[in-house]
Amino acid sequence: MQKPVRGTQTLVDQMSWVWSHASLTAIEVGWRWLFGIPFLFLLARELRLIFHELPPVQFGLYSLDPTNPWQIARQVGEAWRAYLPLISAHAAWFLPVAALSWILLSALGRSLMLKRMEPGRKWRPFAFFILQASQFAFFAAVFYSWWRMMGAIAAANLYLEGEPNLVGYLISAVLLTLTTYVAWALISWPVLVAPVLLHMEGLSPWAAITRSFRLGRGFTGKLVEINLVMGIVRLALIVLASVLSAAPLPFGEQLGNSSLKTITVLAVLFNFVGNDYFQAVRLKSFVEFWRTFRNAQS
Repeated sequence: MQKPVRGTQTLVDQMSWVWSHASLTAIEVGWRWLFGIPFLFLLARELRLIFHELPPVQFGLYSLDPTNPWQIARQVGEAWRAYLPLISAHAAWFLPVAALSWILLSALGRSLMLKRMEPGRKWRPFAFFILQASQFAFFAAVFYSWWRMMGAIAAANLYLEGEPNLVGYLISAVLLTLTTYVAWALISWPVLVAPVLLHMEGLSPWAAITRSFRLGRGFTGKLVEINLVMGIVRLALIVLASVLSAAPLPFGEQLGNSSLKTITVLAVLFNFVGNDYFQAVRLKSFVEFWRTFRNAQS
């Protein structure tokens, strides 16, 4: 009889293993930053072009009154409606290029990570490309649903004839965002474990995706558990980075403005690298769960 497997307990072992194999985190950092740095550069360039065509000063965005949040909400809403056609025009080429770049680089990075974890398996980067495309499509669908619901919340609370309901909007937006975040952790395991099945079992991309829905209650439960834990860890990293960047503020006069900016940058980098490390930990955990549940059935 198979002994019960405790996902959160085995997670500590995988953290230690990944920590001792720093090349895995380096691969994750490498492909993400190889995508992220050009992405942010091009995004900044497109925003400059948009602001050149329609300067923000026309909507008073440079002179927002922090003591009047309702007026800020109205000004930002008016600016957004004016900018939306320009954003849509620039996004028509920018988003497809960014999506294709992410799929290519993530397929290469994740296939390299699994190859490092299991060097005896065949390296199949093109098959990973198909799986990463399906993962991106699934994420895009969830994000689009969240975006549409955020628009409905804004229409019900901000775009009103009278005074906008800013408090109601913020409460609804936070609850919706947290609910979507948890929902993603609960339902994303099939597209996240499919690359492991492809690499470990030599399946085709389509067979890996279909097999991911038929893993059994025990295996599926551990995948959901690890996904939820990773979601909590990522939130904790954001909170920790915020605390690290805000802690020196009382000593701003002694440290100087440049030192505060340096600390903020280091806190952001800490969050990014920490997130990449735990991405590698999750992948390693999925591999070990495969050994426990799938390999035991062979």
